[in-house]
Amino acid sequence: MTISSTPLDVPADALEAKQLAAPSAVPLDGPIEVRSRVDFVTEDRRVITGIWESDLGRSRWTFDTRGEIIHVIAGAMTVTEDGGEPVDLVAGSSAVFPIGWHGEWNVTVPIRKVYVVYKA
Repeated sequence: MTISSTPLDVPADALEAKQLAAPSAVPLDGPIEVRSRVDFVTEDRRVITGIWESDLGRSRWTFDTRGEIIHVIAGAMTVTEDGGEPVDLVAGSSAVFPIGWHGEWNVTVPIRKVYVVYKA
């Protein structure tokens, strides 16, 4: 099976809107609206992929039981792993947040990304 999409062409109103909240992340400076859509889930739910976008804001992320691979297709954010240096991610950037990653995301330009969440 091949799954294909053009995530930049997906209208924002085709994504489900909600407030960012645990267990994924905790907003640090007030509510942050996020929108997402799941495109594929394995039968055992160990791999999930889709589109996610976020309004501006800082949030605390913990990847204790899962990891995430992202590719930013629009917008910008800075991610800082606890004890690490800030990393700027912009359209065209990819990043891996392995199981055990803890840190902060600061969305500075509304962002849209493609994600793959994986579990051990």
